[in-house]
Amino acid sequence: MVNTNNELFVEAKKNSTVLFFIYDDLQQKCNPNCLFHQKLLDSLSSLYLNKVIELNTRIELLSKRTIREKLLGYFHVISSKNMGKTFQIPFSLTDLADYLSVDRSAMMRELKLLKEDGFIEKSGNRIKLLYK
Repeated sequence: MVNTNNELFVEAKKNSTVLFFIYDDLQQKCNPNCLFHQKLLDSLSSLYLNKVIELNTRIELLSKRTIREKLLGYFHVISSKNMGKTFQIPFSLTDLADYLSVDRSAMMRELKLLKEDGFIEKSGNRIKLLYK
């Protein structure tokens, strides 16, 4: 049996609002036809599902062996979400390096090589995929 104290530590990168709730309280509707509770429960399950998908995607990217594989995998994910070969990286290149758990300068070298090898066009945070 594992015993924990249920403590959770979180660090926000920007100003945030935190909502604490007791999950069991959500299950008990104030009345059987309460639309608020129904909408909240429906939204909560989709939020959990989206977070699970996001975490699984990150695990898949982190399991790639090379920086090139991580970058191309990430670009594939973003282009699929945007349904196009041209997209904007949604955060800074420093944050992208952190997200992929790679050294920023090595990542920048690899981006330059991807551009030289004809895999991508890059202008700032805007990427255009030239392969597929």
